[in-house]
Amino acid sequence: MKTTAKIISVLTLLTFLSACGNTPGQRALSGGGIGAGAGTVGAVLLNANPVAGALIGGAAGAATGALTTKKDIDLGDIK
Repeated sequence: MKTTAKIISVLTLLTFLSACGNTPGQRALSGGGIGAGAGTVGAVLLNANPVAGALIGGAAGAATGALTTKKDIDLGDIK
């Protein structure tokens, strides 16, 4: 039950972070946070080291955020 609560908490945090990012720096920061959270959850689910998962996911998310433009990630009007 503790694992489920942790996963729900991380997913809630990721939802709030996903709305951030108009500049490459902002996208790198929010992408790093999202990646770190996703990496931690993935590592916990796979019985791997959550710190390593957070570092790898954070680095991948930050790189993705820094290397994209707002136009690259524009999903348009979601209704």
